[in-house]
Amino acid sequence: MLVTKSTTKKNSQSALSQSVQYLKGVGPKRCEIFGRLGIHTIHDMLYYFPRDYRDCTKIQKISEAEIGSEITIQGKVSGINSRRSRNRMHILEVFVDDETDTIAATWFNQPFLASKFHVGDNVFLHGKVGAYKYLQLLSPEYEIVPGDEAAIKEGSIIPIYPLTEHISQTYFRKIMKDAVHHFANQIEETLPEEIIKKNCLVSINTAVKDIQFPKTFECLKNAKSRLVYDELFTLEMAMALRKRCIKDEMGISFKAGPNVDTHIRKLIPFTLTDAQERVINEIKEDMRSNKPMNRLLQGDVGSGKTAVAIYAILVAIANGYQSAFMAPTELLAEQHFQTIQKYLCHSHVRIQLLTGDTSSKRKKDTLRQITDGQVDLVVGTHALIEESVQFKRLGLVVIDEQHKFGVIQRLKLKEKGLSPDVLIMTATPIPRTLSLTLFGDLDISILDEMPPGRSPIKTLWIPNGKENEAYEFIKSEMAHGRQAFIVYPLVEESKVIDLKAAVTEAKRLQKDIFPTLRIGLLHGQMKSAEKDKVMLDFKEKRYDILVSTVIIEVGIDVPNATVMVVEHAERFGLSQLHQLRGRIGRGSEQSYCLLFGNPKTYESSERLKIMTKTNDGFKIAEMDFRLRGPGEFFGTRQHGLPELRISDLVRDFPVLKQARKDAFEIVSKDPHLKSKIHAKTRKKVLEIFKDRLELINIG
Repeated sequence: MLVTKSTTKKNSQSALSQSVQYLKGVGPKRCEIFGRLGIHTIHDMLYYFPRDYRDCTKIQKISEAEIGSEITIQGKVSGINSRRSRNRMHILEVFVDDETDTIAATWFNQPFLASKFHVGDNVFLHGKVGAYKYLQLLSPEYEIVPGDEAAIKEGSIIPIYPLTEHISQTYFRKIMKDAVHHFANQIEETLPEEIIKKNCLVSINTAVKDIQFPKTFECLKNAKSRLVYDELFTLEMAMALRKRCIKDEMGISFKAGPNVDTHIRKLIPFTLTDAQERVINEIKEDMRSNKPMNRLLQGDVGSGKTAVAIYAILVAIANGYQSAFMAPTELLAEQHFQTIQKYLCHSHVRIQLLTGDTSSKRKKDTLRQITDGQVDLVVGTHALIEESVQFKRLGLVVIDEQHKFGVIQRLKLKEKGLSPDVLIMTATPIPRTLSLTLFGDLDISILDEMPPGRSPIKTLWIPNGKENEAYEFIKSEMAHGRQAFIVYPLVEESKVIDLKAAVTEAKRLQKDIFPTLRIGLLHGQMKSAEKDKVMLDFKEKRYDILVSTVIIEVGIDVPNATVMVVEHAERFGLSQLHQLRGRIGRGSEQSYCLLFGNPKTYESSERLKIMTKTNDGFKIAEMDFRLRGPGEFFGTRQHGLPELRISDLVRDFPVLKQARKDAFEIVSKDPHLKSKIHAKTRKKVLEIFKDRLELINIG
C-alpha cells in the first residue's frame, strides 16, 4: 500500500525503502523494468536523476524560425509523408503546425519512426532549421505528449531521463511526479546545519524536488549544487574516517638511524636522485612514527620506485621484521624478485618468491620458513594473501601497481601482521582528482625526477600507408644492435573484431618484413615457464624483436630495447599507451615509440596526438581521465567507491576540494562522529559503504 505524506517522520525511512511497485501506476510487472534501471525502492526513484532538460520556457513560433538556427517548437501533427528518393533512400516527413506556420520534421533511413506519429498528435520538436522546398527540422529530437500534458509543458523545464525503450518519458515523469509529491519531504537531512549554512546550500528536500521538476534554471542550479556537494562530502567523509582509523592504530616504531642508513646505501649501486632522497625521508619519518605508514608512492616508469621500496624493506628487516612485496602478475613478481636479489646479493637478507606457479614442495618449504621467521622478504602475487601464508613478524607490506588489486586484497595482506606499515606503488600516474577519492585515505609521495642520462622518448604517430617507412627505420635500429617490441591488442585473430593479432602477425613479420631478424612471441595464454624463457631470451639478445600482447605493459626491463611499436594504438587508453612506452628508454640510447593507428573517433585521435606531444605521465593521466571519465580510468568499482550519480570528479573538482576540507575538519573535531549533530552523517556513511569497503570502523 502506498504510504502518503501523512506518514510520520519516524516511519519516513521505512516509507522510502518500500518497493517502487507500490507507487501508483507501477505494479509488479513494471517494477521489473524499473529494476533494470537500478530503481528498486522509492528512495532509488527519488535519486534517479534526469540526464538532461528540455527548455520549454523558450518555445518559439515556427514563423520565427531562421535557417541554420536551433529552435524548440510545440505543435500538432498535420500530415505524414513516407517516401523513397531516386537513390532509394527512405525519407520520412512529419508536418507540424503551430497556427503560425508549418515545418517538416525530416528523418532519413529511419522508416520505423513512421508508426510513432499520428495526425493530431501534440509534439515538441528541437533541432536545426533547414530548407528544401519548405522549412525543415533535420533529424530533430522529438516528444509526443498527451493533449492535457502539452499545455502544462509550455513554459516549463522538462526533465529527460535515461530510460529503456519499455518506459516512455511521459509515463516515467508521471510516476516521478507522484513520488516527489508524496515522498520528497520525507528524505532526512544528513548534512550538519553548519555545513549547509557555510556552503549556502538548499535543503535536501528542496534539492530533490528541484532536480526532478525545476521551476526555474536558478532552482535547478541550486539543486545540483546541493546534490553534488552531498555526494562528494559523503565520499570524503568516508576517506577522512578511514584515515583517522589508521592514525588511531598503534603501529611499529622502526629505528632508522645513521648506521642503518649507511648500511642500506652500500647495497644500492648508484646515486639516488633528489626526488628519491625526498621520498625516502618521507618514508623514514612514517616508519619512525608509532602510527602505521599508509603511503602511496607515485612515479613515472623508470623513476626509481623499486630502489625506494628496497630502502623501506631494509629498514624493516634491520629492525627484525619481515616484509611482503605483492605484484599483480607472476611475470612482474619474478622480475621484482630478480631485481631485488641483485641489490641484496651482498647482504644477509633471506628472500623467497611465492606465486601460483611455485611447485607444491617448494611452496610447502617456503610457507614453513615464512611462519618460522626464516624468510625476511617474500615477493609474490595474490598467492601472498592465501590463508596458508602466515608471517611470524610482518612489519612492512609493499604493493606494486595497486590499481590491479581490490581494496579487500590490500587489507587481507595487511591483516597478516599487527598494524604493519604499508607502501603502495604505482607507475600509472593518478590525476589529483582521483587521488583525493580512490586514495583519499593515503599520504602521497611523488617521484617527479628521472635518473640522469636518459633521453626523452620520441613518439611518432604512423598513419595508414606509412608502415613500410617505419619498418625500414626499425631495421636500421636493429642494424645498430638494438631491439624492439611490437605490441598487438589480440592474441589470435577474431571473426568478430577486425584487428591484427600477435600470433598471425609474428609469422607475417618473420616471413615478409624481417626475414633476416630473429622474432620471438609472448602472450598471456602461454604457460608461465614459456613466458619466462621468451623474456629471458629477449633480454639475453637471442631475439631482435619481441611480438607481444599487452602482457608486457608493466615491469619488463630490457635496457637494449629502443623501439616500441603499438599496432592499433587507437584501441588503447592513454595510460596503457604510456605504460607500454615505458618499456623502452631504459638505457642510454635514444628510444622511439611508433604508434600505428587509424582512429575513427575524436577521442582516439586525441589520444594519439597527446602521446606525441608529452612524456609527462601526470599530464597524460589528467588528459586520459578527462577523455574517459572516472568510471573507466581503471575500474573504480574495485576500489569500493559507490557509483557517482550526479557529481563529476573533473567538472566538480573545486566542490570535491571543499567537501574534503569540510569532512576532514569535522573528523578532526569529532573523530568517531559521536556528536548528536553528526549522527545522521555517520548513519549515511555507514549505509552507503556497508558492503563496499572494509575501511571504516566507527561502529
